[in-house]
Amino acid sequence: MNALIFAAGLGTRLKPLTDTMPKAMVPINGKPLVQILIEKLKSIGVSEVVINVHHFAQQIIDFIEANDRFGIDIRFSDETDQLLETGGGLKKAARLFSNADPILVHNVDILSNADLLGLYNEGVATGTTTLLVSQRDTQRYLLFDDANRLVGWTNIATGEIRSPFPEIKALESNCQLSTVNYQLKKFAFSGIQVFHPSLLPLMDTWQGKFSIIDFYLSICDKVDIRCHFAPQLQLLDVGKLDTIAKAEAFVQQQSE
Repeated sequence: MNALIFAAGLGTRLKPLTDTMPKAMVPINGKPLVQILIEKLKSIGVSEVVINVHHFAQQIIDFIEANDRFGIDIRFSDETDQLLETGGGLKKAARLFSNADPILVHNVDILSNADLLGLYNEGVATGTTTLLVSQRDTQRYLLFDDANRLVGWTNIATGEIRSPFPEIKALESNCQLSTVNYQLKKFAFSGIQVFHPSLLPLMDTWQGKFSIIDFYLSICDKVDIRCHFAPQLQLLDVGKLDTIAKAEAFVQQQSE
């Protein structure tokens, strides 16, 4: 079972902590975020982990090696020369796995009660890239049809719609997400997904840094990319200093 941890971000919203450490090393109840996630992944059977690194990369590498890589195969995708964003980062990291199994992709600064094993098994069973989503309030949503297939993206604040389907893109002018033929569902992406390696050849023309969502929106009219809706999902983005205390309470609650 494969997993990719996105840990290369600069963590600018966590300054001044990230002036001296990467966000992956920010401690929650005495444990760095990256350790919390690795232990969770290991508990569900993940045997191969790739971590992409950039900001204070050596701190992460030294910590993982000092802990004997937590007893599993952990490798590093080095982005110290250039941050590749989610799409470019995934493309580079995918080649470091020893097999062609689906990849559970998880941001290092996301804490949740998600059933990661259930999500992974669903992605394996369907043979599709599967995005964990919820009805969390935000301004930007992914759009799915009644079969839970990705068909677009919208910013509800501006009314913008992005989609490779002309009939869905046309809804933008009417500021609506439904027609006789389409009853679209809008969900918030969690930053957690199961990526199916069959999509890698479609990335061949994508170079350098790019967003994985931009990539998905460019191909969702050609391949199935599905959502897994988790109605009881509790998710915390440890992105600002005022979320540290909330994160500590959340982790404590999950361990009880």
